[in-house]
Amino acid sequence: MIDSHCHLADPKFAADLDAVAARAREAGIAAALCILSADEPDEIARVPAIRAAWPAVQFSAGIHPHRANAYAGRMTEAVAIVTDAIDRVNACAIGEIGLDYHYDVGPKTVQREVFAAQVRVALERDLPVVIHTREATGDTIGVLRDAGPAVRGVMHCFTGTIDEARVSLDVGFYISISGIATFPKSEALREVAAFVPLDRLLVETDAPYLAPVPYRGKRNEPAWTAETLQAVARVRGVEPAALGEAVSANFQRLFGGATRTPAR
Repeated sequence: MIDSHCHLADPKFAADLDAVAARAREAGIAAALCILSADEPDEIARVPAIRAAWPAVQFSAGIHPHRANAYAGRMTEAVAIVTDAIDRVNACAIGEIGLDYHYDVGPKTVQREVFAAQVRVALERDLPVVIHTREATGDTIGVLRDAGPAVRGVMHCFTGTIDEARVSLDVGFYISISGIATFPKSEALREVAAFVPLDRLLVETDAPYLAPVPYRGKRNEPAWTAETLQAVARVRGVEPAALGEAVSANFQRLFGGATRTPAR
């Protein structure tokens, strides 16, 4: 199986990164996608250590919606920062990017501008996008539809309704299920996990956040992808091993063949 979204460049992993990687491999996690904040140099600087600890890790870089307001009226700079980051780390995707209307992190118009600018970079580079969307499904889908049918990617840490999942699938996106699916009160999310077509499903940790049951409250890590996979397998009525093979194939189809060379 593959952890399709984690933050191994977070300082919380700095002291025991080798051990975290070893536990992931022991748990059968073949690879992971490490999400980087393109405008945080400390995260970019940790990439060599992550590669040394776990060579199978791939990288994605982008400007998170919580940081978008810093680029009001500075779209050219935002694009330059993202393109530099994806070139420096040989990224296979752009993200996480998107919209977050839950927190007051600045004008929604600025979030949308920064989001749309990064989607355009993804199209220019032929890269998938990793989407963060919270209480903003309509506008998120609107930006993706405006970009055209060539845009592709994943709705990370999906917590929406089946109707919202259907809309995401209609624009060609994958849906990634996190450890939230193991929480006792997450029956609606488990219904989504059962609904998503097998060839459009991914699983993730979002480590160090959102540790699954039975590790809830602890620092999450890629090894615990297995707990989410087992929860999803139960609601789908399939064997975890078979589901693990399927989501790994989905990951490779979305990210494995992506262009990872600088634009000409």
